[in-house]
Amino acid sequence: MFERLTDLEAELEKLESRLPELYAAGDQAAARDAGRRHAELKPVVDAYREYRAVEQDVADARELLEGEADGEMRDYLRAEVEDKETALAELDGRLRELLVRADPNTGKNVIVEIRGAEGGEEANLWAGDLFTMYKRYAENHGWKVEELASQPSDMGGFREISFVVKGPDAWDRLKHEGGPHRVQRVPVTESQGRVHTSAATVAVLPEAEEVDIRIDPNELEVDVYRSSGPGGQSVNTTDSAVRITHKPTGLVVTCQDEKSQLQNKEKALRILRSRLLELEREQQAHELSSTRRDQVKGGGRSEKVRTYNFKDNRVTDHRVGVTLHSLDQVLGGQIDEIVDALAAAERADQLGAGNG
Repeated sequence: MFERLTDLEAELEKLESRLPELYAAGDQAAARDAGRRHAELKPVVDAYREYRAVEQDVADARELLEGEADGEMRDYLRAEVEDKETALAELDGRLRELLVRADPNTGKNVIVEIRGAEGGEEANLWAGDLFTMYKRYAENHGWKVEELASQPSDMGGFREISFVVKGPDAWDRLKHEGGPHRVQRVPVTESQGRVHTSAATVAVLPEAEEVDIRIDPNELEVDVYRSSGPGGQSVNTTDSAVRITHKPTGLVVTCQDEKSQLQNKEKALRILRSRLLELEREQQAHELSSTRRDQVKGGGRSEKVRTYNFKDNRVTDHRVGVTLHSLDQVLGGQIDEIVDALAAAERADQLGAGNG
C-alpha cells in the first residue's frame, strides 16, 4: 500500500508543477482533466503525509521514552506514544478507504428488474416477495420507489417487474443485489406440504443519464454549397447550404433552410449532436444489457447469490458466507447486515487488486 502511496505522491507533485503550464497553454480539455486528477490525488496524498508525520512523532516519542528515567515523564511519554499509535491506526484505515477508487455510478438512481425464473408460478410469487423486500428496504432508507413496468402473474406475483429507486446512496447500497435469488419453502400451490426450490432473478442497473457530447472540430468535414429547391434549381446565389460529416462515425448532416451559412452550420451541429447522443445511448444500452446478462445468468436454482430458507428462518449470501436466522426481518427490508458485508468484501478486493 505504501509503495502505491509514494507513487501517487510523486504523480501529484509532477501534476502540480505542470498545472500552470497547462492553464497558460489554453488547452481547456487537458487542464480540466488535470484538475480532476489533482482533486482525486490531493486528499490521498494529504492523508499520507499526515500519516508520515504522525509516524515520525511516534518514533520520536519512543526514542525519548527509552532514554527517560524519570517516572512521571515516562508515564507522560508512554501515554503520548499510545495516543499517537491510535491516531496512526485511524489514519491507516482512512488511507485504505481513500485508495479504493470511487464507483463512477455513485449517486445515481437505480433501476431494479425482477423476473420469475425457475419454478413456475411459485417463482413469480417469489419475485413479488422480493419486490416487497426492496420496497421496504427503500422506505427504511428514505428512498423513493417509482414503478416502471410490470407483468403480474395469475396468483398475485410478477412474471417481471421493473422499478426505479431514487436516493443519493441507492446505487452503493443496492449494486450487489444482482443475480439469482433462490427460495426454499412450501408453495401455496403444493397440496402435499413438500418444500420446493424456486428462483427469481434480480438485475440492478444505474439509471442512464444524458451524456454530454463534445465534438472535436478536427473530426468534422464541412462542405458548403448553394441551396437547391424542387427540380434542382438554385434558390440562393450564395454558398449558404452546409453539409457536415463526422469522420469517426460517418454521420452526415445537411442543412439549407436558412439563408445564412452560419445559421445553417449551427443548426446542422445541433442535429449532429443529437444523433451522436443517440449513438452514445445505444452503446450504453448495449453495455447495460451485457451487465444484465452477467447478473441474471441462467436464472437456475444452482446459480444463486442468495438462498432464503423458510423452514429454518434462514438467509445465506453465498458470495460472502453470511448467514442470518431472521428471514422474516430480511423480507421486511432489513438487509443492511448483508449489504455491509458485500461492500466490505468489495473494498477488500479492490485494495488487494491494487486499484486506486
